[in-house]
Amino acid sequence: MRSGVVLAMSLAFGGVAGGAEWAPASWANLSTLELRTTAPGDAPHWFKVWLVVLDGQLYVRLGTRAAERVRKNETAPVVGVRVAHQEFARVKAVEAPQDRERVARAMADKYWSDVFVRHFAHPMIVRLVPQ
Repeated sequence: MRSGVVLAMSLAFGGVAGGAEWAPASWANLSTLELRTTAPGDAPHWFKVWLVVLDGQLYVRLGTRAAERVRKNETAPVVGVRVAHQEFARVKAVEAPQDRERVARAMADKYWSDVFVRHFAHPMIVRLVPQ
């Protein structure tokens, strides 16, 4: 019972679940991570997105629907992140339009199916920064 209380308090105050360590370089070969958003009046919603690591920073490219979820998130620009069996309760989704081309090239190099996906709208490029 006590560990559940500690975990709940850690998450409530912006801590990291289970002693997770923010380590983007170690996630570079992973295919996806999950983002958590909460629309007003709704339960938290988790969804998967591709990731790339550039210069030690973690980036995601969001389609129209995912971008809208992040923008309308109750705690925007802060989202939750699950990656490599770790959960981070408070991660800032920093819009990075200046990195659009670098992220697009990295996605094309990493994901063979980007040959199709790159033609969809991606209105938001995000650098994820732990809080």
